[in-house]
Amino acid sequence: MPVIRYQQLIKAPIEVCFDLARNVDIHTETTAKTKERAVGGVTEGLLEERDIVTWEAIHFGIKQRLTAKVTVMEKPNKFVDVMVKGAFHSFDHTHQFIEESGGTLMIDTFQYKSPFGPIGVLADTLFLEKYMRSFIISRAKALKEIAENMP
Repeated sequence: MPVIRYQQLIKAPIEVCFDLARNVDIHTETTAKTKERAVGGVTEGLLEERDIVTWEAIHFGIKQRLTAKVTVMEKPNKFVDVMVKGAFHSFDHTHQFIEESGGTLMIDTFQYKSPFGPIGVLADTLFLEKYMRSFIISRAKALKEIAENMP
């Protein structure tokens, strides 16, 4: 099961980083490349524990839907969302925030299992893990840009 871990130092208060990361509207803004948008459940504002959101996006040229549920919310240090329906066999995404001098260390840990058994494992090796890592890094950098340029 691939595990993608990415750390990003953001020169902004922990509360700002935490709220930006769980903001549905900001999520849409930071995933514009894939035309991601919330189409079900919580479709705007801040996600809270037990909230469910269905995202629609275009990945690999195919429109897809994925439904995730927030299972853990420890403000302003951590929240976890897990897939309840979608293209993966399973995934969980832990968002951690650690106060540092001069800012906040944001840590994304994304663990997933591809569908289709051995074919899914091959897809991971050939392209999927690299694609997901790039997606997570791109979103983290966009969050950093927004947080560091807020008035």
